[in-house]
Amino acid sequence: MPVTAIVGANWGDEGKGKMTDVLSADSSYVVRFQGGSNAGHTIINEYGKFALHMLPSGVFYPNVMNVIGPGTALDADVLFKERDELVARGVPEPKLAVSNRSQIVLPVHRLFDELEEERLGVRSFGSTKQGIAPFYADKYAKLGIQVADLYDENRLMGRLEQMLDAKNVLLNHMYGKPSMHAEELAKALKEQGEKLRPYVVDTTQMLNEAYRNGETILLEGQLGALRDPDHGIYPFSTSSSTLAGFATVGAGLPAHAIGSVVAVVKAYSSCVGAGPFVSELEGEEAEQLRRRGGDAGEYGALTGRPRRVGWFDAVATRYGCMVQGATEIALTNLDVLGYLDQIPVCVAYELEDGTVTDRFPVSAELEHAKPVIETFEGWTCDISEARSFDALPEAARRYIAFIEAYVQVKAKYISVGPRRDQLITRVI
Repeated sequence: MPVTAIVGANWGDEGKGKMTDVLSADSSYVVRFQGGSNAGHTIINEYGKFALHMLPSGVFYPNVMNVIGPGTALDADVLFKERDELVARGVPEPKLAVSNRSQIVLPVHRLFDELEEERLGVRSFGSTKQGIAPFYADKYAKLGIQVADLYDENRLMGRLEQMLDAKNVLLNHMYGKPSMHAEELAKALKEQGEKLRPYVVDTTQMLNEAYRNGETILLEGQLGALRDPDHGIYPFSTSSSTLAGFATVGAGLPAHAIGSVVAVVKAYSSCVGAGPFVSELEGEEAEQLRRRGGDAGEYGALTGRPRRVGWFDAVATRYGCMVQGATEIALTNLDVLGYLDQIPVCVAYELEDGTVTDRFPVSAELEHAKPVIETFEGWTCDISEARSFDALPEAARRYIAFIEAYVQVKAKYISVGPRRDQLITRVI
């Protein structure tokens, strides 16, 4: 399909970076359509291992145009830091286009993020402190700074002064901090604007022309369905929509453009940050899975925090695939489970009132839910060299068949390791 959305079905950390990297080989454009530098996509290729937070995951292919769409939270400092690191490690200069309508994450956003998490203490939401919630709050309060504003000094000063009117009151009287000044922010922003200038274009026009010409476009999501502020585990969510339904909005394409939605699903569960996580493991059982998980253990690509881990949550995954509108799934990290004789799976939730449900409930009911577990036979062998579905052990094929039947979507891709070549592609 000319336009494909690659999104997460769970809490994030599903392996979207690898899938975008692999599918970028046959694409013309890779587009970040939401979120900012608050999560990382880990990619392993011939250049080494990389954790991208702001750059799209197509940057390792010289033929791909990597687009920062208008729906993103653009952290220009992180963008250029990542670009410089890639080039220093031998990656060819990536092709990059930044929407003139995208908005800028400011130092004041990061400051407020840190101050509010500190104020909340044990009631905090597990923010990465990259300024994302304050950024989106300003965006929807119509106080944000668009990239195009950086090239009009009078407009920029007016926008900053309007933003800081209320923020300085909070800084002084709520947090006991000194005021911020528009002149100082404007100076740094104008410098950023000059660095951005070669990349700034009307990406909406560019992508619509590419779509009409039938060029292949990948829309790369950040985090997962369960972090969506409307359909996820609110308030332990991110601040922009993580769903494929928002992808055309955040990229600037027509609503009917998306032909396929690849929902990336982990063969077990993991998440970074606070909030309800029904299948979560504790103690040594969790440590065993955490040590074996991911490409070097389950630790946040941005924060380095140990990820919370649990068994595959079929209830949450079916819900995530549903709200994403998944047409196919990419099942990742299947190789990790090879150490288990028996593989537990969460197939339903027991709610506080004793009700058992296979439907994903609202946050108020989810908080006290307990997992209902079924057990599947393990394959107890290394499958990392398998390159076809038939090469997988029968027990692994049965595990995949259960997941497909439960979530009601076929697994087109099955990842058996972190490298590009450790991927099984099926005709479905």
